[in-house]
Amino acid sequence: MSRLLLLLLAGLAGSADAAGFPPAPAVTGDVWINSAPLSPEQQRGKVLLVEFWTFGCWNCRNVQPHVKQWHADYADQGLLILAVHSPEFPREAKIENVKNYVRDNDIRYPVLVDNDFVTWKRFGNQAWPALYLIDRAGRIRYSHVGEGAYAETEREIRQLLAEAALRPAPGKINAPPGNPGVKP
Repeated sequence: MSRLLLLLLAGLAGSADAAGFPPAPAVTGDVWINSAPLSPEQQRGKVLLVEFWTFGCWNCRNVQPHVKQWHADYADQGLLILAVHSPEFPREAKIENVKNYVRDNDIRYPVLVDNDFVTWKRFGNQAWPALYLIDRAGRIRYSHVGEGAYAETEREIRQLLAEAALRPAPGKINAPPGNPGVKP
């Protein structure tokens, strides 16, 4: 019972503080790997980890095992990872090269190919790798540029998932357990 109370208090504290966080820009584009294009509506109401990377960047490659593990550990709890591949060099802009890298490195979450840096610019991103955690209300709650801070990032992922578990998605009403007649 005390664990539930702590989660509830953490969720309430997070919601009170969350109002001051900036809204996240849209993650959109025409070329997606491992997924059909995901519209902002399909992303809304989920906890998102947006990762800016490029396959030729060694720092990105060093972060990749952690992102893959978070996908394995938390996707079934509601974490949606959106990897935004923004190329640094011409060979990284070739879609076939990105597809091959994703396949060869067993990346299973959606990858947006952002060759024109549209999503990169929306976020005001300036470096690879960069991580942004977005809560269910669509606010950027955490960001980290570069390698490291893996334990802190995972703590933030868990916090946002705990908040999500305690509250319905924005604009939704959860039916009480055992009462299927109540519609959201």
